[in-house]
Amino acid sequence: MFMIGKTGLLRRLAWLVVLTGILIAVAVEPVSAQQPTPSDDDVNRVAKQMYCPVCENIPLDVCPTQACAQWRELIRLKLSEGLTDEEIRQYFAEQYGDRVLDVPPARGLNWLVYVLPPLFIAGGVWIVARVFRSMVKPSAENAGASLETTPTPSVAEDPYVAKIEEELRRREREGG
Repeated sequence: MFMIGKTGLLRRLAWLVVLTGILIAVAVEPVSAQQPTPSDDDVNRVAKQMYCPVCENIPLDVCPTQACAQWRELIRLKLSEGLTDEEIRQYFAEQYGDRVLDVPPARGLNWLVYVLPPLFIAGGVWIVARVFRSMVKPSAENAGASLETTPTPSVAEDPYVAKIEEELRRREREGG
């Protein structure tokens, strides 16, 4: 075999140390700092969008029950894991059903909640407009028919008008 001198050995050792350092740097992931725990405001921002699983119609952020306290802690944990608000809402909806959400998704029969109210409002406006239109402007057929069927008496033929005129003439003669 051939002999390696001291400088050749040192050079090889230096390369070996450099390569080992590079391999270690590539193999080891950088340590990221732990994210700060989400504040109560962050938790309540998500909790306001959900309802208590135990109580009726009480938002999760103000409900005093133990179950809601546990849910708020679970929300805090999910936020610290990096989940978005929508992902957390979806998680709770999958676990407990859509009834825990403040706005149910538009699927199944829930879409009726979004469609029927505008239809009822539009129908009501249409009915009110038709009623007002019929009250303000009588149709031409009805106006012509009513004039032909009920003749208006002339002033001279009306007995009440005749009595009033006679009374006025009598007062003029007496006072005048």
